[in-house]
Amino acid sequence: MADAAAPRASVIIPNWNGLAYLRPCLDSLARQTCRDAEVIVVDNASRDESVPVMEREYPWVRVVSLASNRGYAGGCNAGMAVARGEILVLLNNDTEAEPGWLAALVAALDAHPEAGLAASRIMLYDRRDRLHSAGDLYRTDGTADSRGVWQPYGPPYDEPSYVFGACGGAMAVRRQVIEEIGGFDERFFMYCEDIDLNWRAQRAGWRCIYAPDAVVYHHLSATGGGPLASYYVGRNTLWVLARHYPAGLFRRHWRSILAAQARIARDALKSWRGAAARARLRGQLAGLLSIPRWRRYRLQRDEQRVSDEYLASILS
Repeated sequence: MADAAAPRASVIIPNWNGLAYLRPCLDSLARQTCRDAEVIVVDNASRDESVPVMEREYPWVRVVSLASNRGYAGGCNAGMAVARGEILVLLNNDTEAEPGWLAALVAALDAHPEAGLAASRIMLYDRRDRLHSAGDLYRTDGTADSRGVWQPYGPPYDEPSYVFGACGGAMAVRRQVIEEIGGFDERFFMYCEDIDLNWRAQRAGWRCIYAPDAVVYHHLSATGGGPLASYYVGRNTLWVLARHYPAGLFRRHWRSILAAQARIARDALKSWRGAAARARLRGQLAGLLSIPRWRRYRLQRDEQRVSDEYLASILS
């Protein structure tokens, strides 16, 4: 997809035992209308045939093989470390992109120099009229979600707009942003690492633009779900809250924050027999026990270039 010169964009795909999904994903990238790009697959020590298949069938893909599984965050960071593009595009291995997807992400950032990130329109793979994400949102109660999730595609999700952040499953970020704020925090391993990155970008003064013409289709939790996802979401939600939620806003919304966590725990207790519910509770407990440590990782006031009033305006 790219010539010998440094490409405009680098598409980075972390992979762990994802051979069942890699072929359709890579085939869709071969059909992109934006040709000024390179594709990098970072393999997290897969035990399947992912690497041999890519080497044999996709010689235009640059494969970075890691000695151990560093999770989504570590895989993305390893890819960004070797990428040559000025726009770094992170993509799940269980997605398929429309031919104009990459061009639309690049165009969105070109049209909005104040934006450091661009969010794709992510649709459900098996219900292609339904949204999985029109960008990320973050609520005043300290929980994150996918904007427009499960809703049919249409207004207001058919128009470009500023959003809280981009879903890590299909997002673009300027190299300059990563150089300023750093990549994904690998302590998250997987899940909510994109929310953490979105918070850091917003606090550094970089906006996020949603690009509705940048369309990908996503198999939900194909390569990481169930109890595994429940544990990390339960833990990492609290890590993000402890690290980023402004103190002034916390004083205003602490009751709704506590109520949200109590509701999550109550729902999990009602489904105690399910492995995912028990994992969510374990994650919450791990998150609670480590809150003092994560408060030490909070960004300092001089690292925040926007006001708390602005941050309040981008919460839902």
